[in-house]
Amino acid sequence: REMPKAVKKGKKVVASSGGQSSKKQSSALFEKNPRSFAIGGAIQPVKDLTRFVRWPKYIRIQRQKSVLLMRLKVPPTINQFKHTVDRNQSDKLIKLLTKYAPETRKQKKERLVKEAEVKNAGKDPKKEGPKPTVLKYGLNHITSLIEEKKAQLVVIAHDVEPIEMVLFLPTLCRKMGVPFCFVKGKARLGKLVHKKTATAVALTDVKKEDVAELDLLKKNFQAEFNDNRDLLRKWGGGIMGIKNQ
Repeated sequence: REMPKAVKKGKKVVASSGGQSSKKQSSALFEKNPRSFAIGGAIQPVKDLTRFVRWPKYIRIQRQKSVLLMRLKVPPTINQFKHTVDRNQSDKLIKLLTKYAPETRKQKKERLVKEAEVKNAGKDPKKEGPKPTVLKYGLNHITSLIEEKKAQLVVIAHDVEPIEMVLFLPTLCRKMGVPFCFVKGKARLGKLVHKKTATAVALTDVKKEDVAELDLLKKNFQAEFNDNRDLLRKWGGGIMGIKNQ
């Protein structure tokens, strides 16, 4: 009589399915592969941290100022500085003014050396050539030119700080009948006269070939700024934020 075979106890071995993974076969074209952003996991996505940046003080001040100017009501005398020349006219104007840029330090040194040589030769240096036609700059100088009616065109920067420095210039130009305009950027005017910034520049005279172009600009600016009564009536600001609109 045969004895019954003893059943072996131990771990059950799962038969392999021919190298295939034990995951369920999905019929989807793209399988989910979620990323883990824990330490040592996937790289964190790029975030826009603009709102969390601690900006430098001067940037905070200029941003707060721009918001204040939007909120507060701005009187017409100050608000008129926002009404600047359009881009096409501005390009033509700057192109004309560039022709009459004053001499640089290097050019001045060369001129003085030549004058000294002429003087040493026994001649009068003042009789050598006509007086050069150049841009006039400097607030006091321009003010006196307008008062004497020598200025033919006055160009004022729109972003002078403090604005009180040039606040009287438009009124003075209107009273004296001198055409004026506002352009964007005191640095742009400063570049014309080899300075960092310039509050205003003026033309007193031009060459014969530029007379027609200057007359056209004067005519346009006279109508747009000097004779424009809306500039002296239109208030600015008073724009509330999104929450108060």
